[in-house]
Amino acid sequence: MKGIILFGHGARNPDWAAPFHRIRDAILARQPDARVEMGFLELMRPTLDESIDKLVALGVSELVIVPIFMASGSHVKKDLPLLAASAMDRHPALEIALAEPVGEASELIGAMADYALKQQT
Repeated sequence: MKGIILFGHGARNPDWAAPFHRIRDAILARQPDARVEMGFLELMRPTLDESIDKLVALGVSELVIVPIFMASGSHVKKDLPLLAASAMDRHPALEIALAEPVGEASELIGAMADYALKQQT
């Protein structure tokens, strides 16, 4: 079974996570049986490890972690690969793929450009 984790930094203000909930809801609206969770690096729960453990307990054996970041900084380039490797050590049957940060996806760059251009009117 496949699963998705929406990975974010985390923040002290719980409202900061609202877009993550909307993304998760949009995924489930498109694919109601999807296994999708949020996982945060710090300051919020669930942590990435908690979300991975939950999905594995549900039978997920292939996981893609989607960084909800604008670009590949140290959290995406250094912290995330270490966290993923640790999770695969804990769960030897688990395969984890790391997606590029959403802010670097060409589809989103185009959507952000369209949005910015609409602000001129």
